[in-house]
Amino acid sequence: MKSISLLIAGLLMSLCAMAADTRTVTLDVTKMDCAVCPITVRKALEKVPGVGSAKVDFKTKRAVVAFDPAKTSTEALTRATGDAGFPSSVQQVH
Repeated sequence: MKSISLLIAGLLMSLCAMAADTRTVTLDVTKMDCAVCPITVRKALEKVPGVGSAKVDFKTKRAVVAFDPAKTSTEALTRATGDAGFPSSVQQVH
């Protein structure tokens, strides 16, 4: 029983450490002009190693990306959207 408690505690500590290492960035992606554009931007962002999730909103022309800063950078994210034909800029990093 004691070993199960230690295992669970270790897993919880690992999850907390992983969550602490994740950052979120909001990108302005102003060149999106149709309903398909956000799909292209999202797929480009999701291909970047270290990206956990990417949500792109056509209406606000913004992307919110959760990423591991040990594996990627905001520069790599903006490069990925630009390479897909949609230049972006960092609005805010959380």
